[in-house]
Amino acid sequence: MHAIKRRALPLAAAALLLFGIGAYAGAAAPDAVTIANFAFKPSPLTVAPGTKVTWTNTDDEPHTVVSADGGKTFKSAALDTDDKFSFTFDKPGTYKYFCSIHSYMSGTIVVK
Repeated sequence: MHAIKRRALPLAAAALLLFGIGAYAGAAAPDAVTIANFAFKPSPLTVAPGTKVTWTNTDDEPHTVVSADGGKTFKSAALDTDDKFSFTFDKPGTYKYFCSIHSYMSGTIVVK
């Protein structure tokens, strides 16, 4: 009976590791926004001050990330498929943004 327990423990540990990695791989990073199907996801995204947020375009069309204050706070170049843009949010507040190519696409970052 002791031998069975010794074998079961490594198998159980391996199963937990395998399932844990699979669950983690499917989860979005807490500081990431995906541009997919002409939408920013998640939105709103809530982060702590000092967080660097990265947007990744997964669409086949180019998109931009422009702060709603006319791009004064942040503004990306056109992002092609798999391109990324990052901005560090140092101050608390609500930051609205949009895609300047597809103005109906919008999102919000809440910093608190």
